[in-house]
Amino acid sequence: MAPPVPLKAKGVPVINANYRRFLTRTVASLVSVAILAGGAAAQAPVTKGGTLIYLEQQPHTNLYPPAGGFYPNGGVLNQITDKLTYQNPKTLEIEPWIAESWTVNADATEYTFKIRPGVTFSDGTPLDAAAVAKNFDTYGLGNKQLKQPVSEVITNYKGSEVIDPLTVKFFFTKPSVGFLQGTSVIGSGLVSLKTLALPFDALGDATKIIGSGPFVVKSEVLGRELVMEARKDYKWGPAKLAHQGRANLDGIKYVVAPEDSVRIGALLAGQAHVIRQVQAYDEKQVQSKGFLIYAAPTRGVNNSVVFRPDNALVSDIRVRKALLHATNAKEIVATLFSANYPQAQSIIASTAQGYVDQSAKLAYDPALAAKLLDEAGWTVGPKGLRQKDGKELILSAYESPPQPQNKETLQLVAQQWAKVGVKLNVLAGDAGSRVADNLDPAKTPVAPAMVGRADPDVIRSQYYPTTRNVLMQKGGVSQKVQSFVDEKLNGLLEEIAAATDPVKRIALVGEVQAYVIDQAYTIPIFEEPQAFAASPRVKDFTFEAVGRPSFYATWIAPK
Repeated sequence: MAPPVPLKAKGVPVINANYRRFLTRTVASLVSVAILAGGAAAQAPVTKGGTLIYLEQQPHTNLYPPAGGFYPNGGVLNQITDKLTYQNPKTLEIEPWIAESWTVNADATEYTFKIRPGVTFSDGTPLDAAAVAKNFDTYGLGNKQLKQPVSEVITNYKGSEVIDPLTVKFFFTKPSVGFLQGTSVIGSGLVSLKTLALPFDALGDATKIIGSGPFVVKSEVLGRELVMEARKDYKWGPAKLAHQGRANLDGIKYVVAPEDSVRIGALLAGQAHVIRQVQAYDEKQVQSKGFLIYAAPTRGVNNSVVFRPDNALVSDIRVRKALLHATNAKEIVATLFSANYPQAQSIIASTAQGYVDQSAKLAYDPALAAKLLDEAGWTVGPKGLRQKDGKELILSAYESPPQPQNKETLQLVAQQWAKVGVKLNVLAGDAGSRVADNLDPAKTPVAPAMVGRADPDVIRSQYYPTTRNVLMQKGGVSQKVQSFVDEKLNGLLEEIAAATDPVKRIALVGEVQAYVIDQAYTIPIFEEPQAFAASPRVKDFTFEAVGRPSFYATWIAPK
């Protein structure tokens, strides 16, 4: 994508002194890094080499590939694992990678892949049909003994058959139309049999993830830094990429820097080459210094507020519709974000497959909101809060640190809802309580949510009860309420997963968008990108189809 035009300077943030010393030591330890040959971004590097310094907002968690949806995880996995296929981020076409070719039967219940010869994992073991079969048997069926969960991108999986050393066939109990695209996503990264033999809890250690990718994990200080080195014998990148062979860089050093000012300051001071999670309010000063902002689209379910209808306070559709119309998404985007965060016009992004504009149903209308609350029996009490049957309409939501300015977004939503007499408590909480309570609609009736994937199946991933289940159908983990199930929604999601007619599938995507908004299950706020900033010396910095960084072709020009 073309970088935005730089704007005028507004100064450089101060870097925390302790962290400045740490970064200085980091850079000093890399004095042998060659900041080498230059040229335009689209040109091949004159000279290769060097180590790229990458600052990440959060440490990765578990690196079991189906857990790669968490962006810090995906940023690591995308460098060290290959996928069976490659989704072109511009055209969204599925192209050859580890699979040279494939065939799909008429009802999408059988997929056969021919594997590229000569590919090996970094431990020297072959990436052959047997290894591919074991990967997808694990991702498609899970492993209860090792506590490895089923991948959310694989539906109706039955099993595999190794036809010959380089041919594998997959079988499904029902049509699984999204499987081909599912073989290209970060959650389908291929790992060695040794890695698959480890329990889920052991896979937070990046040194245990043995992939076939262009980089190999050399060392890790958990929660702090990760060092990768280029695999010298790598020669099996996606078939249609301009760059082939080993990576241009010698290595990558990931450093975890939670503070926004630290990441920005390090970048502008020349102590880092690329940083992730640039807040919208920092974009202008980054660009004013000649640095580049990249806002890679995630092409999936928009950044939203979702309701859990199993909670009595939001079980009434009139209450949910009232809060939808009490939410001014335009004000949120204008106040907190930039043009890189378009206001949502549906539950999925305008760049997503099957998008249908639902903006007419999302209008900000506080008068209508008040009327709906009145009709639902929630009247304004003496403290200005809506009350009914002796209860006040007080809701709670936990902030989601991975989502950009999520605390501030929820706080602005709370201000907007207060105008119609509804209180929203925005909670921080430790990671443990936040995760546990978010799974319980009795404790958390409102929650932020989004998910990226460049396939219509992303909607099923978000709403279906056996995947992310953001509506907490069947009560989530709550023991108090287990009544809410939307069979119509679930049926539509199952049809999306199984529809072999592409026209029908896209029509179903439109139907689901309208239905979810009509039921006021969610309030779309904005289309969430993955926002990065980079030195102009960083060339050929690219992304996979939903915004994870790829450093395979990247190189660093001289000062």
